[in-house]
Amino acid sequence: MYVATDCIIFGFDEGKLKLLVFNRQVEPLKGEWSLIGSFVRLDEDLDVACERVLRETTGLENVFMQQLKCYGKKDRDPGYRCISVAHYALIRIDEYDKELVRQHGASWYEINEVPQLILDHNQMVLDALKQLKYNARYRPIGFELLPEKFTIPQLQCLYEAIYQRELDSRNFRKKVTSLRVLEKLDEKDKSGSKRGAFLYRFDHENYQKLVESGYDFEIA
Repeated sequence: MYVATDCIIFGFDEGKLKLLVFNRQVEPLKGEWSLIGSFVRLDEDLDVACERVLRETTGLENVFMQQLKCYGKKDRDPGYRCISVAHYALIRIDEYDKELVRQHGASWYEINEVPQLILDHNQMVLDALKQLKYNARYRPIGFELLPEKFTIPQLQCLYEAIYQRELDSRNFRKKVTSLRVLEKLDEKDKSGSKRGAFLYRFDHENYQKLVESGYDFEIA
């Protein structure tokens, strides 16, 4: 019996939550769409294996990653008995190594347009999206998907993409600015209007202090 890890990689681009999927390079099911994964090597821990998969695929390290679930139905893989431990990752879509991704035959799909994937990978994506929604509700997890500097409307757009529904702009702004995890900058983004919108960045140090104090980050 084999143990594998599969990685559900989310990104955010042009107001859309997206998923990175791969054209499978090996049999069985060669040429079909798949999550990226790998067998866990005998000399590595499970979390190390998942970090390796992400690094080899995107060139990224030290990104948000969380173990999701274990998938172990006896007939889930037609090739061999294999248990997969899925992880999901959040990456800034402008930072990954595009050449590495291209070498793996990968493409970004909007979350509502994900093609049919092999095995139980579509279920993994649904489970990961459910977990992402839960985490985004109680932690400022969405900042992992945005550029280092962002506007409040961009942040709202991200949360609307995660929740798959519109949010009231006034209430959202009031809530996120009250969380004390945003640092307002003197710079403005003027791509949308001459007046522009102030840019913010995530205050990691203050966030960690609030986490340790048991602060509730519920946003919507």
